[in-house]
Amino acid sequence: VQLQASGGGLVQAGDSLRLSCAASGRTFSTYRMGWFRQAPGKEREFVAAISRMGSVTYYPNSVRGRFTISRDNAKNRMYLQMNSLKPEDTAVYYCAADKNLVGTYDKSGNYDYWGQGTKVTVSS
Repeated sequence: VQLQASGGGLVQAGDSLRLSCAASGRTFSTYRMGWFRQAPGKEREFVAAISRMGSVTYYPNSVRGRFTISRDNAKNRMYLQMNSLKPEDTAVYYCAADKNLVGTYDKSGNYDYWGQGTKVTVSS
């Protein structure tokens, strides 16, 4: 599967932004999907994950209550709604697909396919 993330941009603290991830192929619904981010000089960080049918979602404490992950399997798309953005949310955001569903959802090494990333900059 090929993934393409979009929707990043420059916003002010407190603003909202919606990221999208478009997937190719017919097997999108068989992948667990996730969002990760990487700020300059830092390791890639888990942001959110969603089960194959979208019934279960996962978030770290840093974004829980502010970010919402969703997916539309009919459109082969995943989304990340980001509200109340903070300067510390500034990073390149990547979407990822896990085809094997082995291991935990928050480890980047468990994901098999990655999009190219979309940059989010939050000014204070």
